[in-house]
Amino acid sequence: MSYPFAGVTVLDLTQIYNGPYATFLLAQGGAEVIKIEPPGGEHLRKRSGASGAAMPFAMLNANKRTMTLNLKTTQGRELLLRLVEKADVLVENFAPGVMDRLDLGEEVLRKANPRLIYASGSGYGKTGPYRDYPAMDLTVQAMTGVIDTTGYPDAPPVKSGPAIADFMAGIHLFGAIVSALFERERTGKARTVEVSMMEAVYPTLASSLGLYYGSGGGAAARTGNRHTGMSLCPYNVYPTADGYIAIITNNEQHWRWLLEALQCQPLGDDPRFTTVKERCRNMDAVDTAIGEITRKHEKGPLAELLIRHRVPCAPVRTLVEVVNDPHLHARGALQWIDHPEYGRIVVPTTPLRFSGDDAAVPYEPSARLGEDTLEILAERLALNAAQVEELRAQQVL
Repeated sequence: MSYPFAGVTVLDLTQIYNGPYATFLLAQGGAEVIKIEPPGGEHLRKRSGASGAAMPFAMLNANKRTMTLNLKTTQGRELLLRLVEKADVLVENFAPGVMDRLDLGEEVLRKANPRLIYASGSGYGKTGPYRDYPAMDLTVQAMTGVIDTTGYPDAPPVKSGPAIADFMAGIHLFGAIVSALFERERTGKARTVEVSMMEAVYPTLASSLGLYYGSGGGAAARTGNRHTGMSLCPYNVYPTADGYIAIITNNEQHWRWLLEALQCQPLGDDPRFTTVKERCRNMDAVDTAIGEITRKHEKGPLAELLIRHRVPCAPVRTLVEVVNDPHLHARGALQWIDHPEYGRIVVPTTPLRFSGDDAAVPYEPSARLGEDTLEILAERLALNAAQVEELRAQQVL
C-alpha cells in the first residue's frame, strides 16, 4: 500500500498537544515518526498516573515508534545528529531558545543534514516582545481574546472547553511541514518553518472582530450562545424537555422553514420578526418565543423534525454520546481498541482522508516509553544491544 507520506522520516521531539498532533497527522498519513522522549518520558506521558490522563497521550501518539534520548548529554546530542542525517523532518515545540541552548539549533541541524526540514511550534513565535512568555493553551486563549469573547456579557469570561490554541497550532504546523516537503520536492531546498499558537488562533476571532468593528468598539465582547457577530437570529442554544438544541438560521428561508417545522407561522407576521435585521434588534423576544416551543420537545426527535425541514440544527450532546457516536464509528473516525497499557478505549484516527478507506494506515496504539529504542538504534545507527545497554547505564537513553 502506498501512503501519502510513505518514505518520509520524522524525528518528533514534541510534547503535550500542539506538536504531537502535527506529527500524529503525519504518522496517520504513512510517515515513519520516531518519537524521541527524555528518559523520564514527555510531560503528557507523566500525567498518566491521574485518572483519565492517559487518554490524550494514547490519542496523539498512535502509529509512532518511540525511543528515549537524553539531549542534555553530549552523547545524546551526538546520537540525535546521527539520526538527523537520515531524517526528512525534525519537529519540536520547546520554548524558544531551548534548542540553541542544547547546541541543536537550526545551523547545527542543517550542517548535519542540509535537506532537513526543521519545524518549530511555540506560543508566540521565535521573535517579538512575547517570545519568552510561558505559553499553554489557557494562557494563549487569554492573550488572544478567546477568553474575553467567551461566555455571557453579564458574567465573568470563561475559557473555551476544547484546547483550541494547541490544536489550531498543531494543524497549522502540520500544514507548514507539508508545504515545506512539497517545496523540497520541487526545488530541492529545505526550509525552516515555525508556527505561533497566538497567530494560529487569531483568525478564529472573525465574527468577534466583525462585531467589534461594526459597533465601533461599543458592543459587548461576550454574546453567550448567540451569534458572535450578533448578526443572525435565531442563533442560539434552546431548552428542550431533556436537554438543549442548537438552532441556526442563516437566511430568511431558514427562518420560514423553522416556523413551518415548529408550526408557529404567526410569529412570521410579527413586525419585530419580519427580517433578520429586525430579529437581531429583538433577540430576547425571538429567543423567548422559540424557547417556549422547543422546551415541549425532546432534543433528539426535535432535531430530526427540524432537519427534515432543512433547518440547520443539532442536539447538544454529552461527551458520552459523542464517544459512542454511530456516524463517527461507521466512518472509522473513532475506533474501539484494546490498548496494551490503558485497556479498552476509544481513539480517533486522522480526519484527513486519502482516496477512501483503502488508503487508511493500519492503527497502531501508542507505544510504551522507549519501547523501540534498541530497534531504532540498531536499524539506523548500527548499534548493538551491548552498546545500547552501555548508553542506558550512562543515562544517555
